[in-house]
Amino acid sequence: MKYLVFLLLVSSFLLSAQNKSDTLFLTLDDAIKKALDKNWDVQISHKDIDKSQSQIDEAYANAFPKIDFKGTYTRNIKLPVLFIPPDPLFNPTNQTLQIELGSKNSFDAAITMSQVIYNQKVNTAIQIAGEYSNYSKEGDRGTRNDLALNVKKAFYSILLMKKLVDVSQAGYDVAKANYDNVKALFDKGVSSEYDFLRAEVQLANSEPVLIQARNDLVMARNYIKNLLALDINNPIDVIGDFKYDEMSPDLVNNKNIEAVDNFPLVKQLGIQESLLAKNITIQRSDYFPSLAFFGQYDFQTQDNSFDMKNYDWAKSFAVGLQLNYTLFDGFSRGARIEQAIIDKEKIGLTKRKVEEGLKIQIMQAGLKMEEARKRIKAQEKNLEQADKTIKIAQTRYKNGVGTQLELIDTQAAFTFAQTNYAQAIYDYLIAKAEWENAVSFENY
Repeated sequence: MKYLVFLLLVSSFLLSAQNKSDTLFLTLDDAIKKALDKNWDVQISHKDIDKSQSQIDEAYANAFPKIDFKGTYTRNIKLPVLFIPPDPLFNPTNQTLQIELGSKNSFDAAITMSQVIYNQKVNTAIQIAGEYSNYSKEGDRGTRNDLALNVKKAFYSILLMKKLVDVSQAGYDVAKANYDNVKALFDKGVSSEYDFLRAEVQLANSEPVLIQARNDLVMARNYIKNLLALDINNPIDVIGDFKYDEMSPDLVNNKNIEAVDNFPLVKQLGIQESLLAKNITIQRSDYFPSLAFFGQYDFQTQDNSFDMKNYDWAKSFAVGLQLNYTLFDGFSRGARIEQAIIDKEKIGLTKRKVEEGLKIQIMQAGLKMEEARKRIKAQEKNLEQADKTIKIAQTRYKNGVGTQLELIDTQAAFTFAQTNYAQAIYDYLIAKAEWENAVSFENY
């Protein structure tokens, strides 16, 4: 039996050590870096950049010559005919003659080349493709910054949940020790049944709080796994100090001034406004002609056999210029220009709306940081007082001066103070992360 117990203890120890060695430990920087490498949204954003680069290549393609090859084979089941009316020279009969034209097999091959010489749309389209590439890059920057914000929130949530688990565990341990102490006194007849029941209720109430805190920690870890594109079954943990570092007021003010012009969405809207301005140019270009050079080389033959090596091929070659100009289109060009102008004006209004909203967002984040900072200072004092109070209450109860109710109340107040302090630090860290995102404090 002793040998079996020994084996169970050894197995438990080895399993615990293995699980610990398999756990992925992450600092905040590690988590952000891994998310930027693996997150699904970032990978999709990279595809948009790749696509925009291909669109630039496509736009330039319209400025290069276009060369086509076309080949046709026709089997004439019934040949077309030429009608010759009665005529002394060509048809001495008094009836109309039918003469078949061509052969059973007809082959036609042509190589054509065209080169745009003048077209306002081509140059503007190249400029649009280049700006759209910048638009995609700003979108990618915004995606990465937002992902970094979400990783920070998830990371700080884990730190908060770990702290709350520790607080709940400490509260449970105090309740358990208090229960054991009161039960021992009750069994000796020193403590009252009322004190014993209160201690039992306190222990029962603290257990669900501990279970909930542990479950919340599991969910917080699962959320960051999703952001990092990790398998849900991979154990992870975070490494970091759950504290706040006060930021320099000068740094905050300087970043607030630069924020609007540097925010990815504002930059995207600015680029989009420029794109729509170029779209107006494209619509107006329909009032101008387009000129292109073309050339065509043809091979043709007809024969009733399939003896291709003896075919007699006829060749032709032609070059020329093609001018296109729309004289009248029912006023559709003017309508398209008007729509393009309206679209540009809408984006301008949207850009100003986002800028004003961003200013409010930055202000709110700053106010939240200041509020959380003040709460942290207040809770630090509360913690000191609650710690002193619980020690006094424990001493009073042991000396028979204090009551069980007094002891339970002070323990609950101490746990409440610890929870509020942890929550205040968390709120500050979240507000700071939101401020950093709004002012583009770091570009990931």
